[in-house]
Amino acid sequence: MPKVTVDPASASLDYHFAVVHTRRRSRERFAEGCVTLVESESAALQSAEPERHRYAAVVYGPSTSSEGTRIFYLARWLST
Repeated sequence: MPKVTVDPASASLDYHFAVVHTRRRSRERFAEGCVTLVESESAALQSAEPERHRYAAVVYGPSTSSEGTRIFYLARWLST
């Protein structure tokens, strides 16, 4: 995970299961439009479509970037 300060008292930032649409899995952060939050690890794994560049992951956020957009940070990829 990139160097992000995790605030345990935050009501808006948290870890989430998600499906991330990306061509490069080497990225560490993703715009909100590339991230679909799901309820569970199994839902993320079932919704993943690697052939369409949609991968199951655990993300942290949403946070506001310096450009004013909402982003999620990659915590880890989930294997299929």
